[in-house]
Amino acid sequence: MKFRHEWKHEINHSDMAALRARLQAVMVMDSHAINGKYEVRSLYFDNLQDRALLEKINGVNRREKFRVRYYNGDPSFVLLEKKSKINGLCQKEQIQLSADEVQAISDCNMDILRESAKPLVQELYLKMQTQGLQPKTIVDYTREAFVYTTGIASSIAGSTAPGNVRVTLDYNIRTGITGIDFLENDCITIPAGNVPVILEVKWDAFLPSVIRDLVQLNGRHSSAFSKYAVCRIYG
Repeated sequence: MKFRHEWKHEINHSDMAALRARLQAVMVMDSHAINGKYEVRSLYFDNLQDRALLEKINGVNRREKFRVRYYNGDPSFVLLEKKSKINGLCQKEQIQLSADEVQAISDCNMDILRESAKPLVQELYLKMQTQGLQPKTIVDYTREAFVYTTGIASSIAGSTAPGNVRVTLDYNIRTGITGIDFLENDCITIPAGNVPVILEVKWDAFLPSVIRDLVQLNGRHSSAFSKYAVCRIYG
């Protein structure tokens, strides 16, 4: 499993408009996009002591978090993801869940999860049993995602093969407060405070100079922003 680099920047809507034009010139839209954007819904897990939240706030060097996620209001394709961070580098494991497994997570049905043959589901089940991990809150947001492809790279003078580069603009971040019924499209979510637009840049071995230059904004610096953390402001 590869570790990836990740930059996060808090930007405003004017920044986003300028970046969008630049990104469209040298990158392609993510395949999930509908009219240039898509909706993401995640359900995050934490224990009774809010370990994942506190480790993020305190900047613990080695940490992990579990979430389930689907796109564009379609719960027929749901991913279980485990995101780890070590020495500033990120790693993500994911597996598609069956309809029964999705419903079991929604209902906290341990029997279905225990019987799963998928290692990541088994790990989630074990940590729910031994560490008190449980669904905590829903996080909704809109994403515009851009991918740097080999074809585009070869058309730019002096470029080498891209390093699996992905740039996203995330906004309209909403929280389910303490709600966890993530399968209900009409469940109530509210804005997570005065949250800015989040620019994320992710890559493997190297970040091509054309992308490094493209995402530079005056007065904007890398931050440790967490959608999960801001969506816990109400509890």
